[in-house]
Amino acid sequence: MAEKLLHSKGAAKIEKIRIDLEPDRHIEMLEKTGRRTVPQIYIGDTHVGGYEDLAFLNRNDSLEKLLAV
Repeated sequence: MAEKLLHSKGAAKIEKIRIDLEPDRHIEMLEKTGRRTVPQIYIGDTHVGGYEDLAFLNRNDSLEKLLAV
């Protein structure tokens, strides 16, 4: 769902990190975000949060601004 929303807003490149295949990256995500759920979405260096956070930004017309940076 997150990927589909990002593509609909013009995001051409989406890097996916598969924490199920890279356990060390799972630990890194926990340390960086403090969250256990996936996806954890970053736009550039900005941590957006999960899909619900991304959808909230979209509903408030903030997502396109963030993607433009």
